[in-house]
Amino acid sequence: MKFISNKYFLAFFAAIQLFTAGPFATRSFGQSQIQQFDDRVMLNLAANRTPAQTDVMMFLSRTYKYGDIGVPAALLVGGIVTNDKQMRQNSLYVASSTALSYGVMLLLKHLVKRPRPFVQNINIVPVYRAGSTSFPSGHATSTFSTAMALSNAYPKWYVIAPSFLWAGATSYSRMYLGVHYPTDVAAGMALGTGTALLLQPIKRW
Repeated sequence: MKFISNKYFLAFFAAIQLFTAGPFATRSFGQSQIQQFDDRVMLNLAANRTPAQTDVMMFLSRTYKYGDIGVPAALLVGGIVTNDKQMRQNSLYVASSTALSYGVMLLLKHLVKRPRPFVQNINIVPVYRAGSTSFPSGHATSTFSTAMALSNAYPKWYVIAPSFLWAGATSYSRMYLGVHYPTDVAAGMALGTGTALLLQPIKRW
């Protein structure tokens, strides 16, 4: 794919190597410092939940796909209605970034097979018991991919600020709810952001 420059490849795969190191190290060397940090954070969050906060976090966690799907869909409709080729191209860019990052996330989940926090440590009590495996966070991956791609397409503060506020809050909700470790979320953030940077030349076609 000629449109992808070497610097995007290097940044993307450097991020992959960085965020996969933690869980693999944990698997190889037992209760590593990373795992201990993850457990401490999760236990602290669980001990300080409130009903009001939990309601907000559940809402963010349940509705993230509306943003992932709604953003490129709105750009596509807007581009068609106004006959704006660049807007239609931005729709393709955002959708491609989110779809690719989601596919890579599923592959990593299958390869790493990190247990959910409440499975790994019975002292961590989740708000609900999510299925699948833990690394990386799918919510963090897709929302940060969407936010980064949208911010690249429209680099204005009033686009960037709410985009990353939404992605960051959604990612935090996964730790708060007890279904993802901090390193799972950090990995998803890196993967989503890296994918958006990797595919950035699409919006200039």
